Amino acid sequence: MTITTWALQAVGLFVATNIDDIIVLSLFYARGADRRGTTAAILAGQYLGFGAILGAAVLVALGARSFLPEEAIPYFGLIPLVLGLLAAWRAWRDDDDDDDEGKVAGKSVSALTVAAVTFANGGDNIGVYVPVFATVGPAGIVAYCLVFLALVVVLVVTARFVATRKPIAEFLERWEHVLFPVVLIGLGVVILVEGGAFGL
Repeated sequence: MTITTWALQAVGLFVATNIDDIIVLSLFYARGADRRGTTAAILAGQYLGFGAILGAAVLVALGARSFLPEEAIPYFGLIPLVLGLLAAWRAWRDDDDDDDEGKVAGKSVSALTVAAVTFANGGDNIGVYVPVFATVGPAGIVAYCLVFLALVVVLVVTARFVATRKPIAEFLERWEHVLFPVVLIGLGVVILVEGGAFGL
């Protein structure tokens, strides 16, 4: 199989496994609206989180199954669940203080929070990437990883484009404090339940 073929397959696989991230990243953009450094934080966090996903998938594909047992993956759902509960608590606590000054600029977005959510949301990605990586060999793994890492920028730019369209931006600005925790909590619950964590 040629590098071109691997690259084309990598594009399709990336789109199929990461299209849902646009919603989550758009909410991060809404959260950090009008704050300097929001895009840099989201991009850095996406690279950290996705890099960890790729690292785990490569290690498991190359035989280091003890590094990340399959039964551990569903418990990644605890990360967005806890982050969502914290965001909900902060939104509830700050509701009374959210006067005019609170609406001037968004909240700061942490690259580590983006990374944690990206990694937690990537449990299914690892499950898909491992068998692919196991069959394409080292050269194929490198080709896939390079394409994936290049497409992370496209994913972040797409999420920024979506989040800054006027009707969407106005909707997100109005409801971000509700949607952000709801999406994270929902994401965490779905990962836990679909993976059968805690015997669910």
